[in-house]
Amino acid sequence: MRPVADSDLPVFFEHQRDPEGVAMAGVPSKDEEAFFAHWEKVRARPDGIHRTIEADGEVAGNIVSWEGDEGRLVGYWIGREQWGRGIATAALSAFLEEIPERPLHALVHAENAGSIRVLEKCGFVQVGEDDEGPVFRLDAAAEPSRRALS
Repeated sequence: MRPVADSDLPVFFEHQRDPEGVAMAGVPSKDEEAFFAHWEKVRARPDGIHRTIEADGEVAGNIVSWEGDEGRLVGYWIGREQWGRGIATAALSAFLEEIPERPLHALVHAENAGSIRVLEKCGFVQVGEDDEGPVFRLDAAAEPSRRALS
């Protein structure tokens, strides 16, 4: 993982245009203008933490954290061509080491079984549901050891 660069944004834009990824995330894709305006806001937030996820030297996705009504939230998006390789689990595990604040929360679309599994592997537990699906939380005591993720 590394800081997000301007050159990563076109890749992120294409990821969020993928119909299968959109269906899994339960988040509608944005047109180009709205997408780049959104990322400008994301990167300008003083409470935001955002990283580019790389795999095999290529941009595989992104992972972000911000303050929300529920407390600190975490979210990620992996390009479909990288699904099923353990990249999201490895990236989230590493990202959690950067963020000492607990609890952390994650919202996930009810039909996104892969993302639910990633959260569970990283120690998150379901604590409720909202209109979109399960709400997960990670408390300090719930975190697995790094060896358990291997």
